[in-house]
Amino acid sequence: MEHAETNSPVTQRLWGARFKSEPSAALKALSRSEPSFFRLVPYDLAGSRAHARELQRAGVLQADELAQLLAAVDKVEREYAAGELHPIEADEDVHTFLERVLTLRLGAIGGKLRAGRSRNDQAANDLRLYLRDKSRTLVTMVIELQKALVAQAQQHIGTLSTGFTHLQPAQPIVFAHHLMAHAQAVGRNVDRFIDWDRRSARSPLGAAALAGSAICRSPELSAKELGYDAPCENSIDAVAARDHVCEFLFIASMLTVELSRLSEEVVLWSSRQFQWVDLDDGYCTGSSIMPQKKNPDIAELSRGKAGRLIGNLVGMLSALKSLPLAYNRDLAEDKSASFDSIDTLSLVLPAMAGMIATMRVNVDQLKRQAPLGFTLATEVADWLAVSGVPFSEAHEITGALVKACEAKGIELSEVSVELLAEVDPRLKPEVLKHLTLDAAVAARHGQGGTAPERVREQIARMLATIDRQATWAGNYKGPRC
Repeated sequence: MEHAETNSPVTQRLWGARFKSEPSAALKALSRSEPSFFRLVPYDLAGSRAHARELQRAGVLQADELAQLLAAVDKVEREYAAGELHPIEADEDVHTFLERVLTLRLGAIGGKLRAGRSRNDQAANDLRLYLRDKSRTLVTMVIELQKALVAQAQQHIGTLSTGFTHLQPAQPIVFAHHLMAHAQAVGRNVDRFIDWDRRSARSPLGAAALAGSAICRSPELSAKELGYDAPCENSIDAVAARDHVCEFLFIASMLTVELSRLSEEVVLWSSRQFQWVDLDDGYCTGSSIMPQKKNPDIAELSRGKAGRLIGNLVGMLSALKSLPLAYNRDLAEDKSASFDSIDTLSLVLPAMAGMIATMRVNVDQLKRQAPLGFTLATEVADWLAVSGVPFSEAHEITGALVKACEAKGIELSEVSVELLAEVDPRLKPEVLKHLTLDAAVAARHGQGGTAPERVREQIARMLATIDRQATWAGNYKGPRC
């Protein structure tokens, strides 16, 4: 039930004293925050608590006033979280909403909270807190996808499959190696979030409008309270900078690009032409007209979201590119772009993790296809090179052998000693022991290679990385809302 005070005819703007007339309806409509912006209420309240303590240190609030204000802030937070308190049409933004409610409840004490701060540093602080919080949420979701990929890889260290370049059969690999390539790419975005957070752990509070506050002069204390490492070095930069938002959006868009690449492969793998994997029914849909269809919708929907998040990044960069210092209302675009990217990833990541975790791999089909398309040709060229034949010649000899196999309709694994001698006398019978799938993958035993023992080591290192990343996400000391 909405509190009666929110229906009060009292309206309160945080500006307007020098204006002779009311804002036009068109201005109000354009200026009012989007409904999604009010998700920042808990973060604005967290900043208000820290600011209130700073006001007491400055002598603006007495100890009893601070106690009343903090109790009221806590109550507002509980009621808003419970759906008992809502902004009204006259509330221009989250800051107006909360100041109105606190003033109605506390009178002059609520009005004191505005001293020494501006919506400029409030807005910058709210979003920075929100992004630092949500980066941990997203990292936790990415880790679940990494775990799903690793769990699949652990089952397929010995599963032989085709490796591709240009979507053409290239060399045999173990399927675990392919899965771990996606795990590596996805996981790097977690480390990007960690690195981003190190640069973003600076508090804008105390910057006020742009020049700093003449009242709140200990921003390092409020910064510490909110889980930051320190205040921003420059008050103008504190309210004007949004590079941390752009960087966050880049990581989000890069992550969706990696998810899109994984999705594209899942679409291929689950097709009738590949038949590499079977997707669980719970992660697929059917056709309204073709009863036989089983469509990889999660992969397709995830693939489609990449363009959307790239657009959010480009939109924010475009909004920033010509802005003079310090604050301009153009910067409000930071919230729409951030919220949409976070909301989208919050839908996509669990769906992708579930799809990968429940995916069934058709081991026999992968092995059957692994030698097709002359994927063992590099073994011939490498053997010749190690035997002393210049690689340029070895390449030509191997190409001639492939051509001879094509003429006979056989694969390299089926070649005879006689055919080897016919193509080139340097192709000795010893090369045949290298023309097996197991020999080919075992030969790639340098670190990062597809040899099973190297893949096992890669998986072990990845699990240690995941543990480190999970520890980072769990150790956050800022306000979690």
